[in-house]
Amino acid sequence: MDLLNSFLNFVVPPASLVMLAFSWPALCFISGCEWLYNVFNGEIMEDKVVIITGASSGIGEQIAYEYAKRRAWLVLVARRENRLRGISENARFLGAKHVLIIAADVVKEEDCRRFINETMNLYGRVDHLVNTVSLGHTFNFEEVTDTSVFHQLLDINFWGNVYPTYVALPYLRRTHGKIVVNASVESWLPLPQMSLYAAAKAALVNFYETLRIEVKDEVGITIATHGWIVSEMTRGKFTLDEGAEMQWKEEREVHVSGGPVEDFARLIVAGACRGDAYVKYPSWYDIFLLYRVFAPNILNWTFRLILPTQSTRRTSLVGTGRPISSEGSYGRPLLEGTSPRKLLRGPTFTPPSHQHKLE
Repeated sequence: MDLLNSFLNFVVPPASLVMLAFSWPALCFISGCEWLYNVFNGEIMEDKVVIITGASSGIGEQIAYEYAKRRAWLVLVARRENRLRGISENARFLGAKHVLIIAADVVKEEDCRRFINETMNLYGRVDHLVNTVSLGHTFNFEEVTDTSVFHQLLDINFWGNVYPTYVALPYLRRTHGKIVVNASVESWLPLPQMSLYAAAKAALVNFYETLRIEVKDEVGITIATHGWIVSEMTRGKFTLDEGAEMQWKEEREVHVSGGPVEDFARLIVAGACRGDAYVKYPSWYDIFLLYRVFAPNILNWTFRLILPTQSTRRTSLVGTGRPISSEGSYGRPLLEGTSPRKLLRGPTFTPPSHQHKLE
């Protein structure tokens, strides 16, 4: 058996690359035809019911506006109801037929059952479930002094997507609906100071890849991965809440090329309506996957050259809507060398008088 594996290790990789090179034009042609077909036969979202978790800011908020333009019926879920009121008002203005806002914590299964049941009681169906809740960080693993942060990161980035999916899946089967997942390029591209976040995103992507096989064609799954997204946080001003990749960056770190969150949200919704398996923004990041598989040392050397190391670091754990402090969950310092930061809040809105909400 060892001899056979040694032979296959030597033969299979180059043979596969040669086959891929010859078949690449045909595969591109087939993919192009499939894309054109889906463009002209994409799903019409008017009067369809869309649940968006983490809808109170960032990517989740912009996705809500994109569905609103398509005249869908929206269910906006986040922990902070006051933020959802203004977004609900904006979504109605953009064309949403009806908007239901629900305050819930997606890492609690009972909360997920509550907002799914509320949706079914009001609308009687679920067509799209869009999971956008995320929690990022920018610290080295060895800097952590309070390990309770480990559970928080995994709960939000993994279970905060799995629980809503678990509860909504039977109803999505009835409508041949779709699940949309907000993942990240860090799920396979190793970046420093993002170890736990990357691990959670990798688990998330593998979960939905497996679920895609289990549900077959009964429920569509769109996995969206992104690199750097330009939004309020990369400009140094952002609201702390679910729905965005909340990673604090120092002022000198934010002057990098990136795409606006509105563009990414537009691509996600268009891809979901076409039934795309993947939405990538930008797509050229895929080239790093080849380097990781075939030349991992080159990738590691590149990161060491372009990402300088520092003896003192400003780090943070951001994204849950909680104030940042130098204290951990149990009163101990969360990270060595961290300091409190002032939160910059966005504008508030007055909710419409006819808006539905849970007490």
